[in-house]
Amino acid sequence: METHDAIDLIRDAVGDGGGTWADLGAGTGIFTRALASLLGAENTVYAVDNDAGAVDALRKLSTRTSGARVVPLIADFTRPIDLPGLGDAPLDGILIANALHFVRDASGALTRLVSRLRSGGRAIVVEYDRRETGRWVPYPIPAARWAALATSSGLVGAHITARRPSMYAGDLYVGVATKP
Repeated sequence: METHDAIDLIRDAVGDGGGTWADLGAGTGIFTRALASLLGAENTVYAVDNDAGAVDALRKLSTRTSGARVVPLIADFTRPIDLPGLGDAPLDGILIANALHFVRDASGALTRLVSRLRSGGRAIVVEYDRRETGRWVPYPIPAARWAALATSSGLVGAHITARRPSMYAGDLYVGVATKP
């Protein structure tokens, strides 16, 4: 997937919002670049991954990205994360692209992350639909399960904003919900 594909995929879920976001499980930054581009220059994206090599790539990205300021960070998003310079201030949004399916307790992890959102903040997932359990998707989150997962995590208004065929089988979907 190229950055322009990721932008097209998440555009409706991100909407016109700005502020401070976290891209959790950011990898080497395809969706970080997309989110930074959509948010614009006056905003910040914390790009969080637990892989040092990925975070090194994100550090290089943070110096060349147009759009929001990117702050790379090594951390495991399934545990409490200290976001430098943010303290206890809430996030305006979180994006978890192709990462929540690695978490056995997706509901518990998402609930912890939602607690970091401001009222009205958005939680966005990019996940596989119609994909079998396997090494790269050990705990699938099918689109039909998104609304229940979002609701159990304290979110409202869960819906799917986009779909596209995946080159790895099944479809990718984008789910979004809001913290009340």
